Amino acid sequence: MPNEIIANVTPHETRIAILEDHVLVELLVDRVDQERTVGNIYKGRVNAVLPGMQAAFVDIGMEKSAFLHVSDVVEMSEDTADLLDIDLPDKEEPARDRRPDKYTPIEDLLKKGQEIVVQVTKEPIGTKGPRVTTQLSLPGRFLVLMPSSPHVGVSRKIEQRAERQRLKALVAEVAPKGLGMIVRTVAEGKDENHLRSDVKFLTLIWKKVDKAAAAAGAPALLHRELDLTTRLIRDLFSEEVDRLVIDSKADHKEMLAYLKSTAPELSSRVKLYKEETPIFDAYDIESEIEKTLHRKIWLKKGGFIVIDHTEALVAVDVNTGRFTGGGGSSQEETIFVTNLEASKEIARQLRLRDIGGIIVIDFIDMEKESNRIKVVDSLRESLKRDRSRTKTLRVSELGLVEMTRQRVRPGLLQFFSEACPHCDGTGKILSLQSMANKIDRYLRRVGAYSNERGVRLVVNPDVEAYFLEEGFTRMARMKKELRMDVQVVADPTFLRDQLKLFSLARNEEITSEVAF
Repeated sequence: MPNEIIANVTPHETRIAILEDHVLVELLVDRVDQERTVGNIYKGRVNAVLPGMQAAFVDIGMEKSAFLHVSDVVEMSEDTADLLDIDLPDKEEPARDRRPDKYTPIEDLLKKGQEIVVQVTKEPIGTKGPRVTTQLSLPGRFLVLMPSSPHVGVSRKIEQRAERQRLKALVAEVAPKGLGMIVRTVAEGKDENHLRSDVKFLTLIWKKVDKAAAAAGAPALLHRELDLTTRLIRDLFSEEVDRLVIDSKADHKEMLAYLKSTAPELSSRVKLYKEETPIFDAYDIESEIEKTLHRKIWLKKGGFIVIDHTEALVAVDVNTGRFTGGGGSSQEETIFVTNLEASKEIARQLRLRDIGGIIVIDFIDMEKESNRIKVVDSLRESLKRDRSRTKTLRVSELGLVEMTRQRVRPGLLQFFSEACPHCDGTGKILSLQSMANKIDRYLRRVGAYSNERGVRLVVNPDVEAYFLEEGFTRMARMKKELRMDVQVVADPTFLRDQLKLFSLARNEEITSEVAF
């Protein structure tokens, strides 16, 4: 759990840094122009039902339709339970077979044009729209209200059997009939008054949502999730946090007001930052954030890891770098120490960068099976602090570790950056020699398929410089061979691989005529 939480609030952006042992492990960011939608409840209209996918698309008023799978319509799925970190309530009837072919067909549950109430569980990512569920949940400080699941559950992280039973009995007594409640981890040790207060608060919210759903036409927003600073207090701030420091007087006041009614004993741990030095600079956080956009991350002993994003997965490569081991260390020992250090840093980087989906880690090959087991165990142990659900497999026959991490929103790389217009996100551009070869082919097409004897070649300044220097002889040879006058002109707005050809005689562009 976090030792310190540092909050930086500006009119355009709110950033929350979570530190463990004074090391940045998680960064939460909200921007005014990039609203987070996870937790929002909408009244939507089904605009497509796809039996082949057992899913539907729902118009909730966003740019892209929301995706609704049949498993999120019928009942609470295992994934939803994991997301809420709860055990599914015990039922008298036998457990349902959760294979997709055992669900009621989506076409029997939903029809095109039907209006339904859904909640966003995953942000739009890339070309995909948001993912939604009809299994609504309203989180409070100590409880989560589940309107469509009239049962009482308890967080898996509350391990004491007696405490689990006590909390379950208390909530069953104070919860309104017909509304389900889940006891959150932070409720451990709390009395009836705390729980009753949360029940009252959540029930009031649900009545407002229910009333709005009956009156509104689809698509419509029925309930907006709390802002980042309030969610921080509700979801993360507990006895295990030493202190929370924030640089906004208004938000500091709101936090204290919220804690007064929910956890007054924690109020003394909330501090208002008043110094002139920017708060993230004072805590050495700003420099760490800058590094989250870098591919290469150096390890303390001299090794490094490289993180590369692809469309299907994220690849992580481990290297010994400058680390050669201590005196008398064998190669196996040097590799093992590097992998062990890398396993902990990889777990931190996954949290910090909020990397989700399929992740493949290429640790340096180790000969000893015992060392391979220790490295994977270290990775799993480090991932236990991660609030997102993870699953890690053993080292494969190819020496790779495959794992998955729950993806709820775009990672920091996608949030902070956009594809480079020069390379279209590949990280590569044509070399000057490759560009010269491309120009050579274009000029030969002009000579073969037209009567042009003179052209103006417009290119990027780097390409022009290449032909004026090391490629000068090459251009002279092309002119002579093609018997063509070629004038090279630089345009600073051109990308490296852009070019245009104009006829000197007609003063018209001829690029499209030869670009086949």
